[in-house]
Amino acid sequence: MTGPTDSSFQPRRWLRGPHFQTILPNSPLRRPRVERRALPMLAATEELLLDCGDGVTLQAFHSSPSLENPGSGGREPGKKLAVILHGWEGSSDSTYMLSLAQTLFAAGYETVRLNLRDHGVTHHLNKELFHSCRLPEVVGAMKSLAAKFPGLPMVLAGFSLGGNFMLRVGAHAEARHLPIERIFAVSPVLDPAVTMVTLENGFPVYHSYFVKKWSRSLLRKQQAWPGHYDFDALLRTKSLRIMTDELVRAHTEYPSAAEYLAGYAITGDRLTTLAAPATVITSLDDPIIDNRDLARLARSPHLDIVTTARGGHCGFIETLGDSSWVDSKVLVLLSRNPDS
Repeated sequence: MTGPTDSSFQPRRWLRGPHFQTILPNSPLRRPRVERRALPMLAATEELLLDCGDGVTLQAFHSSPSLENPGSGGREPGKKLAVILHGWEGSSDSTYMLSLAQTLFAAGYETVRLNLRDHGVTHHLNKELFHSCRLPEVVGAMKSLAAKFPGLPMVLAGFSLGGNFMLRVGAHAEARHLPIERIFAVSPVLDPAVTMVTLENGFPVYHSYFVKKWSRSLLRKQQAWPGHYDFDALLRTKSLRIMTDELVRAHTEYPSAAEYLAGYAITGDRLTTLAAPATVITSLDDPIIDNRDLARLARSPHLDIVTTARGGHCGFIETLGDSSWVDSKVLVLLSRNPDS
């Protein structure tokens, strides 16, 4: 479980603030550099529409080393499949997604950047709303990918809510029938009820950011399914808690927001059934995830926790360059597996 903090993350002095680390990754100062570095991966990308069971379709983007130089023979297909998942109201094009995907692509991995339901430009694909307890369809996406890439071991990586999802995928009973070799969760949501309180009482920029992003997403859903949704009154509340309460009652099977939030918590014994080695990478100064909840994670021989003194939420930026410390850390951890 937890041990000494990892001192290998050493950001420049002026980059050390937790809010700077949290906000900087997707800033206009940095995004163009990451996009330029990711050009080889993006040039070798094809869209996938995954049948996830129960009539659910999720969108993903696959980049293969064999497609890097089309028409010239290219390289051999990757020997492993890396599936990367974004955080809440992020997407397959989030900067941290592009950065890690390019790193793994350059290391010879088949890479898949998966979009959750109603994230990216996918609101039209499924009639029902996204919520964070829709684990079966993410497991279904993994099953679909395993069938599409038979024989390839899978490495799963997720950020924030995506990290929470990937850990739950690894603990799901069906994961034992999937070729999951390793799981990485960067700044994962641990206890959503605690995170809600933190957003309400912490630096107000984050609460406003998520209200704005979620409101925009709900409007897109309303436009994609005219006559089925009317969120106009809801969006005037400007409160994450009120929005969550009302949407849980109207669009989930959960009778209360408290039960819904508990439904995707990974604290308690949730991770005792992990089917593959999993590493949580998180900072002790994360302004969104309370690090005290790390002590509430189940003790599992499959679970390792790497903490850093700094890094904010999904930050881990050492310079204003085009990559992050997480990218290199994941490669280091993968290299310790003799089969990687």
